[in-house]
Amino acid sequence: MSLNSNNPFLNNKTFSTAVSRKDDTRQSTIIDYNQDMTVSGTVNKSIILFLLLTASAMVIWWMAFNGLNPMAPAIGGAIVGLVLVVIAAFKPQYSGYLAPGYALFEGLFIGGISAIFEAMYPGIVIQAVGATFVTFMVCLVLYKYKIVKVTEQFKSVVVAATLAIATYYLISWLFSLFTSFVPVHYGNSMTSIGISVFVIVIAALNLFLDFDRIEKGAEQKMPKFMEWYGAMGLMITLVWLYIEFLRLLSKLNSKD
Repeated sequence: MSLNSNNPFLNNKTFSTAVSRKDDTRQSTIIDYNQDMTVSGTVNKSIILFLLLTASAMVIWWMAFNGLNPMAPAIGGAIVGLVLVVIAAFKPQYSGYLAPGYALFEGLFIGGISAIFEAMYPGIVIQAVGATFVTFMVCLVLYKYKIVKVTEQFKSVVVAATLAIATYYLISWLFSLFTSFVPVHYGNSMTSIGISVFVIVIAALNLFLDFDRIEKGAEQKMPKFMEWYGAMGLMITLVWLYIEFLRLLSKLNSKD
């Protein structure tokens, strides 16, 4: 069975390595099933990360609406969060420390960006939060009741689409830095709005892959630290989904 996921946190190599390390340990120790990864444990850790991210975001939100420029903490949080993601990708055994750190620093980014959008389009943040929550719950129900099945073909399509989006964003960003090129997804044209809708759909489909990888990890009794790792991967997808909803809603609001 292939264990691929397009989420860099929930990929085959990392989870295979985790299983290998655990197998090596169990050859010389008594098996303690309390040290196995579980779905409930991952859910609990996801809630913890969400609360940390929300608390951090609320601090920056409050400071922004009391005169602080939120751009600096937003950029700083994004950079540190990315660094922690890269470290965790190579050292998942430290996820118990890296995941909470990621949530706190990513909260600075989310809080700062949210404050900027809210100042431009009052009410947009609660709309984006609501849309993200509803999308998450719908995907969870569809996955839980096997209405949407994560097959190998499904994974391949989502992976290919996600890589295409990442490549497009990177190339567009580089061109906009060094030329007068204006990426087609900028602005509020119908094409730009269509691209945002497409990206949101792909981000939502990533949730199914995340759910599947976490469930498979629990079935294979991976090490306990993989709960933090899985929760961190899920949080990355949710942050991406939220940002894309903010962008889409800003385009729709700017057309009024």
